[in-house]
Amino acid sequence: MAVIFGKIIASAFDGRFPRLIDNLARVQLLILDDWGTHSLTDQQRLDLLEIFEERYRRKSTLITAQLPIAQWHAMIGEPTIADAILDRIIHNAHRVTLEGDSMRKQKAPPPLTGAENGEINRK
Repeated sequence: MAVIFGKIIASAFDGRFPRLIDNLARVQLLILDDWGTHSLTDQQRLDLLEIFEERYRRKSTLITAQLPIAQWHAMIGEPTIADAILDRIIHNAHRVTLEGDSMRKQKAPPPLTGAENGEINRK
């Protein structure tokens, strides 16, 4: 999400904003990874609403999030805009809920112990 918002901010300064929004609206599959890790600014809310409005019922969007859906409204903030964004996201959505430990956690090497992590045994 941070990358998209960074591109949106940059495009607003150099006149590419309409073209960027058009590109985001036309891509077959828009993937928003780590949804909800940060609260949104007023401008980010409006930008997201515009993107989702352009994509609604035309193109697919995949959202990954650790934040439960029940908390998305509060994360988005401003209730009227949050309602509009979530209406476009949730309507006709297919939800897949994954449970269990993170794959990163499962694939992590075992923790170091003793002298391996810098401890010095003194007698």
